[in-house]
Amino acid sequence: MPRTVTLDLKDLSATHALAVRLAGLLRAGDAVLLDGPLGAGKSEFARAVLRAAAGDPGLEVPSPTFTLVQSYDLPAGIAHHYDLYRLDGPAGLDELGWDEALEGIVLVEWPDRLGALAPAGALRISLEPGQAEDARIARLAGWDDRLKALAA
Repeated sequence: MPRTVTLDLKDLSATHALAVRLAGLLRAGDAVLLDGPLGAGKSEFARAVLRAAAGDPGLEVPSPTFTLVQSYDLPAGIAHHYDLYRLDGPAGLDELGWDEALEGIVLVEWPDRLGALAPAGALRISLEPGQAEDARIARLAGWDDRLKALAA
């Protein structure tokens, strides 16, 4: 069973700092599953990860809520940002290039829609609102070999 780490992200800069650490650890074949309720900051976190991984703080990172997937050519490889909120389950993933995407980096919002297609070796990040307006609680599980560096 993977170890779980809980982080108290006191503000948006703390959330972005976690995203920067994650971006520095990403490599081809990685899957990051972002869970949490509406408004928990999943899209904001994914946007910060992609901008940091690209080395471009101004990178346009639209939410893939309606397109379902956006792809980015990053130094660490091709990254695919999925937002599966509008899917009922994994049935439509083949049309979205899921199998090919797994060769690169995938960030997935609403990973419960993946069902049995959820990658076993994924990093799972659960976000929930904290006490202050921009505060978040992040629970990280998986990537036991990189979790310590991520939680630092």
